[in-house]
Amino acid sequence: MRTVVLLIISNVFMTFAWYAHLKNLQNRHWLIAVVVSWGIAFFEYLVQVPANRIGYRGSYTLAQLKITQEVITLSVFVPFAVLYMGAPLKLDYLWAGFCLAGAVYFIFR
Repeated sequence: MRTVVLLIISNVFMTFAWYAHLKNLQNRHWLIAVVVSWGIAFFEYLVQVPANRIGYRGSYTLAQLKITQEVITLSVFVPFAVLYMGAPLKLDYLWAGFCLAGAVYFIFR
């Protein structure tokens, strides 16, 4: 459970590092967005690396860690896109979730 919580936290940082500049820094030079994103990503790595180490030493295989990360990514990205970026909520997110549910099934069986 610690791995999942840490991966959620790291993914929130990652999502902001990758996409928030599209809203907040769109009128700035892209190099400024890079520096800001790297600063945010630093904190993401401070959480993500221990999360993966804890999970890998525990009961997760490498593939299970990756699929878990992808499920978390979609779970964080959809609210971020809709609530923070103002993107419309689409059924495509649901279909993507179903695909990830299939991936979870095959990786964890």
